[in-house]
Amino acid sequence: MNVLSLQEKFEGFTEHWNPYIIGELNNQYVKVAKFKGEFCWHSHEHEDELFYVLEGTLIIKLRDKDLVLNAGNMAIIPKGVEHCPVTKNNEEVKVLLFEPKMTVNTGEEENTLTMVPDWI
Repeated sequence: MNVLSLQEKFEGFTEHWNPYIIGELNNQYVKVAKFKGEFCWHSHEHEDELFYVLEGTLIIKLRDKDLVLNAGNMAIIPKGVEHCPVTKNNEEVKVLLFEPKMTVNTGEEENTLTMVPDWI
C-alpha cells in the first residue's frame, strides 16, 4: 500500500489521449490521462467506463445529448454506448479513469489513437 500523488503522476507525461495506469482495483485499472481536442467516436462492447474530471471541462458527446463534466464531476458510460470525448475550447483536461483491465481506449475501433497503456 502506497500513497500516490496525482499531481506527480500528471507531471510525469505530456501526451494527450494516452492513458497511464497508476493502480489496479478489483480487476480494473485506475488510469490518468490528459485530454485535449477531440477523440474518436467509439464504444466498449463489454466494459463500462468511468470518467472523473480533475481539472478542466470535458464534454462527452453521445448520439442523443452531450454530457458536460467540470472539475469534480464524473460520468459512467455504460458498455455499448457510443461516445466521443471532447475538451471545451481545445483546452487540456486532466482525467482519472476506472476501466476493466481489458478495455482498449478506442473500444472496438482500432486507429492511430489506439494505445496500450503503460504504468507510470
